[in-house]
Amino acid sequence: MDKYNQTFVSEFFLLGLFGHPKVEIIFFALILVMYLVVVLGNGVLIIASIFDARLHTPMYFFLGNLSFLDICYTSASIPSTLVPIISQKRSISFYACAVQMFLVFAMGSTECLLLGMMAFDRYVAICNPLRYPVIMNKVVYVLMASTSWFSGGINSILHTALAMRLPFCGNNVINHFGCEILAVLKLACADISLNVITMLVSNMIFLVLPLLVIFFSYIFILYTILRMKSATGRRKAFSTCSSHLTVVIIFYGTIFFMYAKPMSQDQPGEDKFQTSDKLMFLFYGAMTPMLNPIIYSLRNKDVKAAVQYLLTCKSIQ
Repeated sequence: MDKYNQTFVSEFFLLGLFGHPKVEIIFFALILVMYLVVVLGNGVLIIASIFDARLHTPMYFFLGNLSFLDICYTSASIPSTLVPIISQKRSISFYACAVQMFLVFAMGSTECLLLGMMAFDRYVAICNPLRYPVIMNKVVYVLMASTSWFSGGINSILHTALAMRLPFCGNNVINHFGCEILAVLKLACADISLNVITMLVSNMIFLVLPLLVIFFSYIFILYTILRMKSATGRRKAFSTCSSHLTVVIIFYGTIFFMYAKPMSQDQPGEDKFQTSDKLMFLFYGAMTPMLNPIIYSLRNKDVKAAVQYLLTCKSIQ
């Protein structure tokens, strides 16, 4: 017990791009613009899905949840990345680090499940259109979204608690922009096998299972679309799925790079690995939430119409 008391740290030092002031200025401007676009774009989508009666469907309900989730995720990670560049205070308290880790991991876990739910929704809409109102009634899709949020929160509580209980032997320099869980685990001076095992199990539940749901949903969707005799019907079916499929590819492409292997075998001193990790954090943490509303707005006539009503201050039916 004395050993653990002596290795407790009260704060962490976020290295970020320390030592590269010119790069930090460019980084600050880029991330700030991206964050503003994330908040504005996703905020407009949320408002549109609430006030436009045409968007009161399961698909847009999930899209509104996804937009709210993206705002929460970026608000939990990006401000703490930008503030140290301005204030030059790069430290973050132990408990603030734990809160940030919880929020970021919870949002990521929830988004995995939400994307799987959205794929199932598209499967029912295209493959069973006559039964769609019965299968995807309000109680069902609200319960599906609530389950995603609750499960993501429970998963994050587990991993955050397991990570922050570890002793750090006075090593409190996180070579990252924020309290990313893998970067924090590298500082631990104790056995992290339990963390690795739980991360592997979590990957199976929150990464692999939703991805399997998405994969098989689109196999059946593709089969159904190819059997359609109407070219117009095929184009309409493809258009309703293309936005979601694009978001899935971007999201899973980055998150698998970061979390498919819970603990890399690279040594902490290998700059190449650390740089790629940081770039992935930038892409996953800011680029993906920024692209989501753009992708859905450009590829969806109903969303574009609702957004135009909002931006031109016309009455929404």
